[in-house]
Amino acid sequence: MARGSVPTERNPQGETKGLLRFVELVGNKLPHPFLLFVYLALGMMVLSAILAALGLTVVHPANGEELAVKSLLSAEGIHWILTNLLKNFTNFAPLGLVLAMALGIGLAERVGLIQAALRKLILRVPAKIVTFAVVFAGILGNLASDASFVIIPPLGAMVFLALGRHPLAGLAAGFAGVGSGFTANLFIAGTDALLAGISTEVAKTIDPAVAVSPLDNWYFMAFSVIYLSLLGTWITEKLVEPRLGRYAGEKTARLDELTDSENKGLRAAGIAALIFAAVVALLVVPEGALLRNPETGSLMNSPFLQGIIPIILFFFLTVSVVYGIKTGQIQSQKDVPLHMTAALKDMSGFIVMVFAAAQFIAFFDWSNIGVFLAVNGAELLKSAHLTGLSVIVGFTLLVAVLSLFIFSGSALWALLAPVFIPMFMLLDYHPAFIQLAYRIAESSTNTISPLNPYIPMILLYMAEYKKDAGLGTLIAMMIPYALLFLVVWTGFMILWYLLGLPIGPGVYVN
Repeated sequence: MARGSVPTERNPQGETKGLLRFVELVGNKLPHPFLLFVYLALGMMVLSAILAALGLTVVHPANGEELAVKSLLSAEGIHWILTNLLKNFTNFAPLGLVLAMALGIGLAERVGLIQAALRKLILRVPAKIVTFAVVFAGILGNLASDASFVIIPPLGAMVFLALGRHPLAGLAAGFAGVGSGFTANLFIAGTDALLAGISTEVAKTIDPAVAVSPLDNWYFMAFSVIYLSLLGTWITEKLVEPRLGRYAGEKTARLDELTDSENKGLRAAGIAALIFAAVVALLVVPEGALLRNPETGSLMNSPFLQGIIPIILFFFLTVSVVYGIKTGQIQSQKDVPLHMTAALKDMSGFIVMVFAAAQFIAFFDWSNIGVFLAVNGAELLKSAHLTGLSVIVGFTLLVAVLSLFIFSGSALWALLAPVFIPMFMLLDYHPAFIQLAYRIAESSTNTISPLNPYIPMILLYMAEYKKDAGLGTLIAMMIPYALLFLVVWTGFMILWYLLGLPIGPGVYVN
C-alpha cells in the first residue's frame, strides 16, 4: 500500500448507500453544468416575470431606496440582457482571476516545479498531518482573497494522489478550508476590514461613539483556525475519504527521491522566492512604502492587498522561470509562452461553463430577487421576537440559508447589517459579535452555494480524476463540511458566549 493510503472496506468505486449517495445520484442526473446554468438562467427569467407581475417591492435597508422585483422578460429586461450579455461574461470577476492564476500555476506545473516541490514536502512531512496541513492552508489562504479558491483545492488533490490517497478527498479538504473556513484566520485579512467598515457605519446610527475595528473578531477567528482544521481533518478522513473508496483512476504521481537537477532547480527557485519576498517587503513594510495606503499609511485598503493577485501571479512566473531554466525545461524565451498557452488550453471547459454561470448570477442580481429574499428573511426573524441566545442562533441559521443565494459576503452583510445591528445593539449585544455570528454562517455554506462562481472551476478539477464526476458528486462531498462546520462553529460561538471570553482585544459579547 502506498504511503498514507487509507484502507477501506468499500468497493473500488466507493459505492455506498445513504443520504449522500442519494444526493450524488440525483445531482449527477442533472444536465451538464453549462446546460444547468442555462436552464437556471431561463428559470430566473420566468420567476422574475411572475414576481414582478405580483408587484413585489422591498426597501433596501442600507439606503432606504424602494426596489421592485424586475422582470427579465419585460422590454427593459430584454434590452438589458442583449446589451449586457457579453459584459456579464467579461466582467465576471473570477474569470480574470482564474485565468491569471492558470498562467502562473500552469507554468509552474508544466516545468515540473509544483510536482518537485510537493514530492520534497511529502517525503519529509509525516503522512498523519497531511490532511490537517491541506485544510489549514486552505483556511489561511483567504489572505490571498479569492485566489485561494484557485490554488489550494488542486494542490490538495495532487498531494493526496502522490500519497496514494484519493485525490478528490484532497480537493474536498482544500475546498472546505478555503470556502467553509473562509473568514477564519490567524492574521488580519481584507475581509476583517471590509466587514468592520460596514458594521461601523450602521452601528453609529444607534451610538455615534461605537466603532468596529478589523481586530474586533481576531481572538475568536484566530482560535477557530485550529479547531476548524482539526474538524476538517476528521470529516475528510472519517466521512469523505472512506466514502470515495480507493482511487482507481488513470492519473498517477511519483514519490521518488528528487534528482540532482530537480534539487538544484528547487534551490534556485527558493532563492528567487526569497529575493521576490524581500522586494515585496521593501515595498510594503517601511512607513510610507510604495504599496501602503497613500492616505492612511496602513495596509488596509492598500495597493498591496488590492493587487495581491497580480503579485501572486508574478511570484509564480518568477520562480517557475528560474526553476525551468535550471532544470532545462526552459531552453529559450519561446518556451515560456508555449508552456503558458498549454496551461490555458486546459481551462477551455471552465471558460465555457463560466459564460452560462455569469449570466445566471447577473440575472439574479439585476432582478433584485436576491435583495428581496434577504430583506424579507431578516424581517421574518425580527418579527419572531426572539431574545437572548436563541435570537443569535436564529440569525446564524438565517444567514446560512441566505448565503446560498447571495455569494458575496460583503454584499449580503450590507443588506443584513442595517436590520440586525440596530436590533441586536438594543438587546445589548456588541455589533462586532453580530458580525462574528454572520461570518460563521456566511462562510460555512460557501462550498454548497449554487451561486459560488468557483464551482465550475472545481468541477473541472474533479473531472481530471473522475470523468463522470458531476455537480451531485461535488455537493455530496461538501455537505458534511458545510453542515458540520456550521453546527460546530456555532456551538463554539455559544460556548465562547457562555464563558464570557473576549472576541477581540477589549471586545466582549455585550
